[in-house]
Amino acid sequence: MDHADHVNLLRDGVPAPGGVWADFGSGAGAFTLALAELIGPTARIYSVDKDRGALQAQARAMRARFPAVGVTYIAADFTGPLDLPPLDGAVMANALHFVRDKGAVVPALRRYLKPGGAFILVEYNTDRGNPWVPHPLSFPTWAALAREHGFTATRLLAVRPSRFLGEIYSALSTR
Repeated sequence: MDHADHVNLLRDGVPAPGGVWADFGSGAGAFTLALAELIGPTARIYSVDKDRGALQAQARAMRARFPAVGVTYIAADFTGPLDLPPLDGAVMANALHFVRDKGAVVPALRRYLKPGGAFILVEYNTDRGNPWVPHPLSFPTWAALAREHGFTATRLLAVRPSRFLGEIYSALSTR
């Protein structure tokens, strides 16, 4: 996948430019960069990842491609408490599949959002993992988990073929 694929997976879940957003488990920033393109320079992004080196690489890429977008880099594990302002939206791309007990994390992610806030999940569309993607969740599994933890209006946004586990999807859920 390339930058255009990342943007297209998020596009229909981002209602408008601007706002305060987070990218949980952002890694080197492929989806943070896509989010920056969609929300533009009037927005603020909180990029959360426990790998400081990945955040540094992401900061370099952001400065090169979207220097006007404000980003706060937070070296932390998204499964623990985070000091964030109320969010208009959040992205979690290819990170939730590292969490075995999703029911312990999803309610906290929801609480970071303002009422009506958008949560965009990007995941592999399977419930069977492997050593590199240990705990993926298919769209139907996400929809049930999201509903169980108070998200509403969950819908599939896009799917793309993936050489890893066949297919990747994006879904939007609303607080």
